[in-house]
Amino acid sequence: MASGTAANVVLITVDSLRADAIGPYDDSRHTPVLDGLAERSAVFERAFATGNWTPFSFPSILASRPVFADTGDIGVTSSPTLASQLSEAGVATGGYNAANGFLTSHWGYDRGFDAFDAFVTSVGSGLYSRYLATHPTVEAWIQLATTPARRLSSWLRGTSDDRPFLDTSRLFDVEHAAQSFLADADGPFFLWVHYMDTHTPYVPAPRYIREVSDDLLGTHRMLHAHTRTGLGLGVDERTLTELRLLYQAAARQVDASIGRLLDALGDAGHREDTAVVVAGDHGEEFQEHGHLAHYPKLYDELVRVPLIVDVPGADARRVEGQVGLDAIPPTVTDLLDVDPAPEWTGDSLASTVVDGDAPADDPVVSVAVRGEDVTTQPIPRSLADGDLLVSVRDRDWTYIRNVDADAEELYYRPEDPGQHDDRTADPSAEARAVIERYRPITDAHAARLREREGDAAGDDAVDSDLETRLEALGYR
Repeated sequence: MASGTAANVVLITVDSLRADAIGPYDDSRHTPVLDGLAERSAVFERAFATGNWTPFSFPSILASRPVFADTGDIGVTSSPTLASQLSEAGVATGGYNAANGFLTSHWGYDRGFDAFDAFVTSVGSGLYSRYLATHPTVEAWIQLATTPARRLSSWLRGTSDDRPFLDTSRLFDVEHAAQSFLADADGPFFLWVHYMDTHTPYVPAPRYIREVSDDLLGTHRMLHAHTRTGLGLGVDERTLTELRLLYQAAARQVDASIGRLLDALGDAGHREDTAVVVAGDHGEEFQEHGHLAHYPKLYDELVRVPLIVDVPGADARRVEGQVGLDAIPPTVTDLLDVDPAPEWTGDSLASTVVDGDAPADDPVVSVAVRGEDVTTQPIPRSLADGDLLVSVRDRDWTYIRNVDADAEELYYRPEDPGQHDDRTADPSAEARAVIERYRPITDAHAARLREREGDAAGDDAVDSDLETRLEALGYR
């Protein structure tokens, strides 16, 4: 029986982390902490986000609900959240988000947490601090100017230079808050930590650039890549390579921080009775389909994410069946022997992790909203901002439907992992059967979301600090 197999659970989510960015999914990656964690964990080979970016994905991660399903908004203000369910059962809860403005109390993400900090309101009133908050890539220039002095100072002190000059990703704020929570925990607890380092802009400490490359002067790569993208210049092959390198270095920076959290868990005496769950909330594109970052599309580079679940005493295993991130809340409650909310859509994976039972292998549905131009700002936050795209994935096929434009795409991933060969014109019986099977699912899901469209409250009440942080992420 899988229920109650852990005394505590730590959920670590990493913004914009695609599956192939870490060693458990790609042997060429340098993420030693996650590699070690995976060696004792269940690694889900086909885990998919339910949306292309944070506001569309996180309702499933922390509330096991589709975005827009309860209020027509992108938040969880009226959804039964994981933290609320656990708190009502007497589990201590702490949540720390590295300044992603879409994961704040404004959208209900503090609900159920005894301790919560999104590190958004500490932008500061000074012109300098607010400028840095909205222009975090300036850190690349600051690091370039200060790196020689910092390295000399670190060498003289006998310390490392792993800390960025400015903690614009709020990695250390989140890490220290989580460590304090762990040190004070004396009963069943649930801790959620969300990292932002692999979200644009990628500004890792220089030492991590050096770790993932043979470049001894890594900061100049950051400078060159950010200069070209910041000025709107064309992204040539060199720049794309540098952006990928910075992204991998940022993944390693998160990896190192996760290692320190696991050490803190051990120092507090909780490591061997605590389940650890690691997931990306969505992926990141590097021009696989013509753009950078995570604009409204539903291809694998944006939807396939890592999902690693370490449960004390459970055997390590690789799980082939596809799963959605809405499985996280019922899995956590199952591990802690707490009843799931009846409204949740996901199924627990606890018996898969603990006993090796195959997951349901049901198709995974994901959504995006696309305006007239895929890169139009503001990026769509509501159903009224553009066409609704819904995708369905099974073991082999990806079906994507633009419900409003009545357009569809079909890809057979075993032969076309990059999803470039649209098979909608394929006359084969198999392809036609897939389309006929999944078109009703996309239409039904769209109809379900449209039911609450008129209830959406909109973003008019977003305060200035929150808007500053959203602008820093590129969302205007």
